[in-house]
Amino acid sequence: MHDRASAEQIPQSSGPVPESAGPPGHRTTTVERGSFCLARCSCGWHGPARRARSQARTDAERHLATG
Repeated sequence: MHDRASAEQIPQSSGPVPESAGPPGHRTTTVERGSFCLARCSCGWHGPARRARSQARTDAERHLATG
């Protein structure tokens, strides 16, 4: 049987990464797929699947920095 409390603690999206450092019109988010997390941008870019959310956020920050 599934434990409802543990299922509620897992977010489906970690939310936006601050876009202040990035080019105009770029909005990045992190999305969870199973045990992996990846960064996505409104421009169509997406990073590799990562096991660490922090690494996916770093991918998004690097994308914003490089445009």
